[in-house]
Amino acid sequence: MPRSLLIVIVLAAFASWAWRTHVEEADGERLAALVQAGDIRMISSETCGWCTAARRWMTEQGLPFEECFIEREARCLSDYEALGSQGTPTLVVRGQPIIGFDREAIAQALAAPRAPGG
Repeated sequence: MPRSLLIVIVLAAFASWAWRTHVEEADGERLAALVQAGDIRMISSETCGWCTAARRWMTEQGLPFEECFIEREARCLSDYEALGSQGTPTLVVRGQPIIGFDREAIAQALAAPRAPGG
């Protein structure tokens, strides 16, 4: 492979990474401005890797959230079952259940107009 092609590939990869980081930071700031305490509740499992990823992402973005664990809290397990959840994390964002860690679904739920009195 010619050296100049390798340099172009490396520069393109770096530019892509830098742009993605910039967009993620802007999205985080936008979401942090939309969310209030009590808007996000995460029903987790102690052994759930996706729960860890969701917790890390929300913390990095400065999004306040409540979290409970189905193994530790009877109410948490009851809520999980009542939602018909089939996996963790189950996020409840302004009353809307989101099964799994889906950044876009979280953003959409936060961007939707609040229900009256909500």
